[in-house]
Amino acid sequence: YVQTRGGQALLLWRNGPAVVIGRHQNPWRECNLKLMRERGVQLSRRRSGGGTVYHDLGNINLTFFTSRQGYDRRGNLELLISALKGIRPHLDVMATDRHDLLLNRAFKISGTASKIGRTSAYHHCTLLCNSDRSTLSSVLQSPHQGLKTNATPSTPARVKNLCEEDPTLTCDVLMEAIAAEYAKRHGLRGQIMLIDPRDDLLLPGIGKFTQELKSWEWTYGRTPKFSISHLFSLHHDVNEEEVKLNMSINHGRIESCSIEVFSEWLPSTMCDQLASDLIGNRFCPTETMVLASAHLRICSVDNELHNRWNALCEQVMAIM
Repeated sequence: YVQTRGGQALLLWRNGPAVVIGRHQNPWRECNLKLMRERGVQLSRRRSGGGTVYHDLGNINLTFFTSRQGYDRRGNLELLISALKGIRPHLDVMATDRHDLLLNRAFKISGTASKIGRTSAYHHCTLLCNSDRSTLSSVLQSPHQGLKTNATPSTPARVKNLCEEDPTLTCDVLMEAIAAEYAKRHGLRGQIMLIDPRDDLLLPGIGKFTQELKSWEWTYGRTPKFSISHLFSLHHDVNEEEVKLNMSINHGRIESCSIEVFSEWLPSTMCDQLASDLIGNRFCPTETMVLASAHLRICSVDNELHNRWNALCEQVMAIM
């Protein structure tokens, strides 16, 4: 953390595996939520706009805090380029018109987002140092094909870690170079500090903001309205049974739902009842599992029906 006398500041930070979506994005379109739950990758929604990014401890996050008048994304990126070239002059790094950073004019190493308030502003960006690119590419791949939404889409790009270009570059080396460049440009000495992001005295209100940003209502409930049309097959003996699922979701809750089975494989009354019960509930596997379990108790005496119902509910929860 580096703070100037005029109230400007640069915060450099890292965190465990997480996918961070922009304020106006749809997480079901931007990432693979099922895979993220299996791998323990967290989901967060920023207050700022922009696209989806993957964070882990091999990625550096930078936030430039300024007044509204002092807001300068291009200048911040030039600072980063100067810091990189100052320690490794051979690096070919450039800023794009989208305010990303490219390595060798081909690989994205930094994405950017910002928020401008009435009197203040912040610009933040990532910097890939030694991130897990395999996890990055897999969790940022949505499995949904029939999803319709007007939410802001991300722009896919080829990425590369700086350590792949120069193995001597570590997160510590990069953070020290960036902090030093920022301090030099602002004429600072000794103002580089290590801070605890949970410190409410140093960062008043941080606890309240943290709880709000962790809430389901913010992370999922702020998703713009969308719909899903999904056709899937369920294997039964030597046959495949087709099921069509249609849902509309608003503020993260199911507004309408229909489940259609194209045979007598499952009683239509059961499918209609589940679809009806889902309306008003969160579009999430946890609440759906509770409803599905209640229906399973009804057909518990019929093992075959029980297995078919379980297979259907697993498919429904898999898209959430």
